[in-house]
Amino acid sequence: MKTTFTARHFDCSPSLKEFTLSSVEKLEQFFDKILVCDIVLTQGQDDENPAIAELNVKVPKTLINVSEAAPTFEQAISEAVDNAVRQLRKYKTKHFEHY
Repeated sequence: MKTTFTARHFDCSPSLKEFTLSSVEKLEQFFDKILVCDIVLTQGQDDENPAIAELNVKVPKTLINVSEAAPTFEQAISEAVDNAVRQLRKYKTKHFEHY
């Protein structure tokens, strides 16, 4: 899986980047045919949930897009990964387990 990481309009700490990349690597446990995973971290305008994490996961024949907002980037990333896992499982059961 090829992974790209982008922090928009702020400087990301190395520990946050490491946490993000290790969290996204867990997606391969659920679906091993992931081609590309794009990670985008953005600071939002909302005072309650200023951290936005967006994942674009490219798998054969489709693109799974997940965006989550939370008080911290770590929480937003965790929620986005959980949501992506759910969508990957659904995609996998629809397209690969009916044969």
